[in-house]
Amino acid sequence: MAVAEGPLVDAHAHAWDKTTPYVATAWKRLDYVFPVETLLALMNRSGVSYGVIAAASLFGTYNDYTLAALKAHGGRLRGTAIVEPTIGLPALKAMRDGGVVGVRLQWFNLDPLPDLRRLDYRLLTNHLRDLDMHVHVNIEGGRLPQVLAPLAESGVKIVVDHFGWSDDRLDPGGHGMEALIRSCQLGNCWVKVSSGFNFLDPQIPIDHAARLLAEVGTDRLFWGSDAPFVGKEDSVTYERTVELFSDWVPDPAARRAIGETAYRFYFG
Repeated sequence: MAVAEGPLVDAHAHAWDKTTPYVATAWKRLDYVFPVETLLALMNRSGVSYGVIAAASLFGTYNDYTLAALKAHGGRLRGTAIVEPTIGLPALKAMRDGGVVGVRLQWFNLDPLPDLRRLDYRLLTNHLRDLDMHVHVNIEGGRLPQVLAPLAESGVKIVVDHFGWSDDRLDPGGHGMEALIRSCQLGNCWVKVSSGFNFLDPQIPIDHAARLLAEVGTDRLFWGSDAPFVGKEDSVTYERTVELFSDWVPDPAARRAIGETAYRFYFG
């Protein structure tokens, strides 16, 4: 399947090199590296102009490689970071000035969940709000309502990964998807149509994308490749993720609008 026009922004990819240390609790240790130069080459091949490096749980609060990549390629890249909630305003401001646009809560499988109404998290979300940064959420769909409610109270911008991870296993009853749609409709939440290749049923991301387009529109959606497809490296390519975007969002005008939304959010 040929794709006539590449997405404007890849809002979700990862990058690291051989010097990047793994956190002790990393769920996987990889036998390869995926430096920013490789990511940019893949973007170029598919006609993707801009990208966002998403912080990865494998590396915990080590953000040095991302910051260096943003410094070297700031015209094309932005990033998110994983931080301790006690990081403080000056350090967050320095990250923002270096191209970091949000803080990722990598809370998939984390139990128990931290209390976002706790003082340190309230200060963190308030600082992010005041710096016009966002909270980048990765969590099972069924637990999304627990996170979206306190985040909405803070007024911080929210970006939710991977269709909200909503399927029968991770979001029984679809309550997370319902909460996600409500949050987007309230105007301070966005969702990435990304990593759909990780759903067991390929129809799920198609159905989710159609519903999100109908109920929240292109102004609340981003696309991301999720390169380098950890765990699916042998079955997914960057080019294939671009094709999947066309499968999920068949209308070229809607795909362009999603790209423009991402550009305004991350680069505007």
